[in-house]
Amino acid sequence: MLNASNGATVLERITPYKLEVVQGNVLTKELVARVKPGMPRAQVRDLLGSPLLTDPFHAERWDYVFTIKRQGTIYQQRKVVALFDGETLKSLEVPADLPSENEFVAAISSKAERREPPKLELSEAERKALPVPVKPAAAAAEAIGPVRAYPPLENKS
Repeated sequence: MLNASNGATVLERITPYKLEVVQGNVLTKELVARVKPGMPRAQVRDLLGSPLLTDPFHAERWDYVFTIKRQGTIYQQRKVVALFDGETLKSLEVPADLPSENEFVAAISSKAERREPPKLELSEAERKALPVPVKPAAAAAEAIGPVRAYPPLENKS
């Protein structure tokens, strides 16, 4: 195989497309801070969304699980557990690594998205450094290619 500039073969540099998989509710520090013990289930659902897991055998527990697998970023998984006492929230188990909204957006941005955007305009100095365009010689009066004559569209008789 042909060697690329870094010594890898062409086939080693080609990577297949990997499907982006996002599951669950995105929960951030800001969202979780709005939830307080003593809130009714309906209000918790309004603030955090429907839980990914509800178990009929553990009706007092809601599991909010979030996973994302995206090409160019690290795999992420977080779990927040809401524990209820009847119809009111007793406590919320939050992982220590729960990100803020800005941290979450930065964590899911792939390497390709972080690169510098392409330059779309030249500066005045770069324009002056460009070579002066050469004007083409005077165009010949002759037509280039075959000359065609078409019959008139209307009959004038």
